[in-house]
Parts: sequence; C-alpha cells; structure tokens
Amino acid sequence: MKEKVKFLQAFLKNPLKVGAIMPSSPDLAAQMLAGIVPDDHHIVLELGVGTGAITKFLRDMIPSKDSYLGLELDANLVKELNRTFPDMHIVQGNAAEAYKIHAESGLGKVRYLVCCLPFVSLPKEVSESVLAEIEKFMDEGCELRIFQYAHGYFLPPAVRLRDMLKKRYGHEHRSPLVMNNVPPAFTLTWSTL
Repeated sequence: MKEKVKFLQAFLKNPLKVGAIMPSSPDLAAQMLAGIVPDDHHIVLELGVGTGAITKFLRDMIPSKDSYLGLELDANLVKELNRTFPDMHIVQGNAAEAYKIHAESGLGKVRYLVCCLPFVSLPKEVSESVLAEIEKFMDEGCELRIFQYAHGYFLPPAVRLRDMLKKRYGHEHRSPLVMNNVPPAFTLTWSTL
C-alpha cells in the first residue's frame, strides 16, 4: 500500500514523467523479466525504476550488485529506492544519458534493457532522445523489454513506436495480455543478440 501511495504522489507531482497512476503488478513484472539471466559481465539496465515495482523482482534474479544498474529521474524516488534496495546500483539520472551513465558506472555490458518509461505520453523530443540511447545499446547486442497498456496499444504514438522499433530490430515478441495489472498491459521484446 505504501508503494502505491508513493507512486500516486509521484504521478500527481509530475504526470508526464511518471505516466501511470499505479505501480506495475507482480504479474506484469514476471512477464517483463521472463528468461532474463544476468551476471556481472552481462547486466540488466532498468530505465525508469519508479517505486521499484519491477526492481524488487530483479533483486531476486541478479547474482550480485554488479549485475544491475537502475536509472530514475525523480530524486525523491531515488532516495527511497536506495533505502529499500541498498544491494543494488540505483542512480538518479536521465534515460536520455543512459549510455554515458552506464559507461561511467564501470559495470559489465548491458545484455538486458528493461524500459519502464511511458513512451506514449512522453514529449516527442524526450522520447526520441531516449530511443537514441537505447539504439546505442542495441547496436552492441542487447535485448530490449518494454510494456504498453492495452487501452493505448492502438493509439498512433504506440503504433509509431512499435513500427520504428520493428524497422530497426525486427518483429517483436508480444506477451499475452497481462490482465492482473492496472491497467492491463502487453510486454514487448526485441533482440539484437
């Protein structure tokens, strides 16, 4: 309940950056993380950690602190995340600078990119900047995971995003609809491995 209140407060403070009113459910987290096997040389990079709804499940999957890097823009959330997850690398940072932040971290190659950002509601220039960073990781061989809410799946921004990613990285793998999430969502995966 505490996590939901914090998430709602963050949403009300800045709805364009948070993009949802509730944290992701355990069922959505399970779909987002299915098959991920990180190690210290092939890490998980999480963009948009939020309140840690996905992160808490990643914590159980990583073999060490050096297998994970999380970026969150909201300074208050980062403080809380570092208290909740002291055994994980979570830093305040802009996803539009993810490649540089990762390089400066000294951690291993990004093998899995778990992106929880609300691309459909982000301003176009912000979305394009983040996608340019994602492309740098994908060019080096990476697996990208995002989710899209069912109610917005066929809206033009969501369709454009999928079309753009499909042109660059091929057809996505789409999960079954995760009904036990508010709102229901699909997870989408692209790979350049």
